[in-house]
Parts: sequence; structure tokens; C-alpha cells
Amino acid sequence: FAMTDPIQCLTALGQALAAHALYGPTHPSRDRATGATAEALLHLMAEHDFITFSFLGGEVIFGRRVLRELKEWEWAARLASIGVERLEFNAPVGREAVAEFVRMVHARISQSEAGAGTAGRADTSSGTSDDNSIRWGRVSLAGEDLVTRGEAGSTTTVAYSLEEEVEGVGWIHDQVGRSETLPVAEVGAIVRSLAVAMRQEGRMVLPLLELLQFDQFTVAHSCNVAVLAMGVGEFMGFAPREVRAIGVAALLHDVGKVKVSQEVLKKTDPFTDEDRREMERHTVEGARLILTRHRQMDLAAVVAYEHHLRMDGSGYPALRFPREPHFASRVVSVCEQYDAYCTSWPQIPALPANEALARVEAQGCTLLDADVVNSFITMMREAKTQRVPVNRPIVMVDGELPRNQSEQGDPGKR
Repeated sequence: FAMTDPIQCLTALGQALAAHALYGPTHPSRDRATGATAEALLHLMAEHDFITFSFLGGEVIFGRRVLRELKEWEWAARLASIGVERLEFNAPVGREAVAEFVRMVHARISQSEAGAGTAGRADTSSGTSDDNSIRWGRVSLAGEDLVTRGEAGSTTTVAYSLEEEVEGVGWIHDQVGRSETLPVAEVGAIVRSLAVAMRQEGRMVLPLLELLQFDQFTVAHSCNVAVLAMGVGEFMGFAPREVRAIGVAALLHDVGKVKVSQEVLKKTDPFTDEDRREMERHTVEGARLILTRHRQMDLAAVVAYEHHLRMDGSGYPALRFPREPHFASRVVSVCEQYDAYCTSWPQIPALPANEALARVEAQGCTLLDADVVNSFITMMREAKTQRVPVNRPIVMVDGELPRNQSEQGDPGKR
């Protein structure tokens, strides 16, 4: 194998499923294709002890990386339709376990497409191979993830970082600042990746970045607000497409800060009136940057413009005709207020989570939307929050993200 690549592995799986559809149970093509899948998986697992694939909305996600080469891969939708929205492999995975899984998928797809099964539907339950090396199931921000073993009462916990997402947001801000062009595909990929990170356990998990350097605030804050806003959207019962749209808007809510000087962004002393005016322009600039070339992203533009407006008419930018902010803006306002309280600022320590929630709750009477605040507080008390440290600076090399830390150049170059 020239590539130890997840694409090679899924391609082999698709070929094995196709062979099962084309040939009878004893035909050697089935066995050959299954063997090729097991071999591809073996090569991939030489680099990864634990592998996850997710199939969401026509997208294929490896870990938290969207595989663009497999966009609209036909087997993604077919796997999701039979309850295999997420697929996990634990080393070592034997050939018989792979064969067992392929047979199960083939049987479910055949049943589904024939309109058979219990109550006219194919089996879509979660499951695991006999040796526990392969697990599959549905994913949901607010529901069960994969197999919840009733007798053990346990779910899978996956250790992860958000370094790729942090670097991706830093790269997006860099591109917007350089060319005023928004990399829409990358924005969507990061939102989907964050959504996958929120589905790592059997209940809602909120992976929130913990700031180690103040000058990383805008990027880390953008990721945190996106995670929190998607959590609120899911908690309030929004459709998956609406949750993703809120996630995109939240991720971009501060994109206008690329037009604010670094001197003001990194200032540790109190703002002057001039500093304050420059900072407040980021709402208008953000909406302008989004709408100039991406008019279909009107929700993100509205949120960028409105997220500092308050329910009592205060906040900024000043409106000629005061109005209530859009509902998505109200969600983002609550989420960003909480994240700001939980962040250490120059000369202002971060608040503990309970105290930050109390501050947000107090503002639900006047400044923030009371219904959103109530939903947010309930969600935060029911969900698991995991703080993820930002372990390295966000660095650009000639406008490109380095492939790994060893390739990074001057840390001051962004």
C-alpha cells in the first residue's frame, strides 16, 4: 500500500460491500474484497490505535477531519440509513471481525432496499463485533452515541485535542485579513469537526478551549462559542441543518476583528475612547466581510452585526431604528458572554463555571434573552464540559498552515 490512508480503507470497504451485492455467498470475490478491506484497515491502524469514521449529511469524517475526496460517497448515505452513522475500530481488528461487519451491513442494506424487516424497516440498532474491535451506531448531540451497554452503564470516551480546529480558525482569519475572501468550505469543515468532537460520549460533551496565551483569545473564543451555540441549538430542538447554520454563524461572529489593529486586540491596559470605537467596528466589518462575496451567508452576517446588541436596546452598533436581535444572535450573545466570563483577561481572572453561569442568569432579566439563558443554563448543568488546553501558538507561514509543528517558522508570523 502506497498510502496508509483512511480513503484507501473506506474504498476497500465499499468494494467489499459491492462484491457482496453482486456475487453469491460462496463466490471468491466476496472473500478477496473482504480480505483487502482487512488489509487496508491493518495498514491504517499501524498509525492509529483507535479509528473513528462518521457519516453525516453526505460528509465522511475521519476522526475530526472531513474527507473531501469522499464527499457524496454513495456508501456514506447507505451506511447512515441503516444506523451506521459512526464506526469505531479498536486495535487489533481481525479479518473475521471485518467479515462479520461486512456481512451485517450487506444484510441490513439488502433488507432496507427490499422494504423488508420488522414493521417494514431494516434493523438500525447499534452494535459491536463479537471481539469488541468494531462498534457502530447513530450519533446525536443530545442522545446516545454508539452502544450504550445497559448492563455496564458505560460509553466510550475518546481522548482528543482541538489543535487542528484552532489552527484552521487561525488560518481562516488570516485569509480574510489578507484578501477579504472567506474560505467557506473550510468554515463548514471546522463546524462539522467540532460537532463530531461533541459526540464523543453517550451524552452531550462540550469541548471548550482553555486559553494559555491571551493573544489567542479571538480564535479560541470563536471555537468555544460555536460549540456552545450548537449545543444550545440541539438542546432547544433545532433541526441538524439549523444547528450547523448556528455553528457557522457563531464561528464567524468575531471575524470582523481581523480589521482591528493588533495593538488594540492585544492591549492589556483599559481602552481609550478611540480604542473602544475601533473595537466596536468589528461588528460592522464582520457583516461586510461576509456579505461582500457570500450573500448566501446572510445568517452569519446578521449574527456578526448583532451579537453585541442587548435586549434592553443597549449595546452596539447603534441602530437608527432599535429592534430585537435575530434569535441566532441572541443565542450567540449568551454563549459568548459565558465564555468571556470563563476566560482569564489581563488583570481579571477567569470565573469558575458556576459563578459565570450565575452572572449570565442575572443578565437574563434585561440584557440577554431570558428563554435562551434558561435553556443555556439547563444545558450546561446536564452536559459534560471538557476543558482542552491550547498547547501551542497559532502560527501562519506565508499565509499557510504548517503541516506539523516542526515546520512552523517565526512564531510572530501570522
